[in-house]
Amino acid sequence: MPTPPLPTSPEPPASTTDAAPDPGVRALVDRDDVRAGVDEALRAATAALRDELAATHPDAEPLARATEELVAGGKRLRAAFCYWSWRAHGGDPEGPHRDVVLRAGAALELFQAAALFHDDVMDASDTRRGRPTAHRAFAARHRELGWSGDADRYGENAAILLGDLALIGSHRELGDALDGVPAAVATSARGVFGRMQTEVTVGQYLDVHAQVLPWGVDPASDEERARAVIRSKSARYSVEHPIALGAALAGADDAAVAATSAFGLPVGEAFQLRDDVLGVFGDARVTGKPAGDDLREGKRTVLVVRALAAATPAQRDLLLAHLGDPGLDAATVEELRGVLVQTGARDAVETLIDELIARASTALAAAGLAEPGATTLGLLARAAVERTA
Repeated sequence: MPTPPLPTSPEPPASTTDAAPDPGVRALVDRDDVRAGVDEALRAATAALRDELAATHPDAEPLARATEELVAGGKRLRAAFCYWSWRAHGGDPEGPHRDVVLRAGAALELFQAAALFHDDVMDASDTRRGRPTAHRAFAARHRELGWSGDADRYGENAAILLGDLALIGSHRELGDALDGVPAAVATSARGVFGRMQTEVTVGQYLDVHAQVLPWGVDPASDEERARAVIRSKSARYSVEHPIALGAALAGADDAAVAATSAFGLPVGEAFQLRDDVLGVFGDARVTGKPAGDDLREGKRTVLVVRALAAATPAQRDLLLAHLGDPGLDAATVEELRGVLVQTGARDAVETLIDELIARASTALAAAGLAEPGATTLGLLARAAVERTA
């Protein structure tokens, strides 16, 4: 039976809690106790890390605490995409390998934690999920205790090492999970996980590189570069690779694993475009980040590229004069938001998101995947791009 177009997820009510997941997303991730299973795997992994660090030296305890705090948050979307792809490709929830998939989901969450620790340093971000980022928290502790040396440098060094620890943890979790599966399945899963890590690292570099290049002169080139960064830095590891990993863990052949890209990549790109919109227009009480933070960071998003391409000379001058200014006040942020709306850039990005989801819907319908996995993947995709945080 053909898979139906992506269904509409429940409309989430407004939230006033910091970084609270949308109820539609939460309900989907809770299906089949996916969240509970992944959280349990994460608790075991971080407890083992805490014991290992304590045995090394008591001064390492803050590293364990910071890791536990970061992985305790998040929507678990990556883990859910992996699990429901596994189900859609024939995985048996009553069989012996369900825990393998949940632990693979935990490995994805640990890898995301590694990326976030590093990304926050590179972006000089102050908050993450409504709390100080790791490098800011460690720098503040340095100052409070009157330690010697540069507090900011100490904080950045600690956060980089935290990212390394989370990356090591993700490798361990996946490796241990794969111990009991057939060799061909383990090889396929490791291949997906390895490609994901390589592409995210390259994507981070492409993002750093894009920030130093001239822009605003060739809109087509600017947008091509911005979308290349989206695909390699976020879209693939947020959606495409978790879905491919689930297929691999279900024993799908190489062609079937590769075919997941037709659905996963456009959803992943739409997911990041939604992040870009929320980074400018999101409610800080829900996103956990200050309003307009992406404008202060000067992120070269498709949203900003589209605005520059359609701006009047005065609007263009305003954007270029203020983008990337960490001291932007609320009034200037509101003025820049107005330009993004007036130029039609926000509507254009919303249209692009709709086009990407339509493409994903077509691909999912053509894939002929098993139920209830196929329908749940569609619901997850819709929820991922309709979220408010």
